[in-house]
Amino acid sequence: MPWSKQDYPVSMKNLDARVRNKAIEIANALLEEGYEEGKAIAIGTAKAHEWDENHPKHHDDKK
Repeated sequence: MPWSKQDYPVSMKNLDARVRNKAIEIANALLEEGYEEGKAIAIGTAKAHEWDENHPKHHDDKK
């Protein structure tokens, strides 16, 4: 079952929206590769946190 920004696993509810969206993207890709839902969620969440650390948010400096 693919997830979306509005319909995602309960375990992702407390994630920052940016991290949650990336976790959903990764987990959905893992599902397509044949991973079980639980494993896809766990890996997707871990990889999304890793991605977030390596891709800091950019703030627009308005002058």
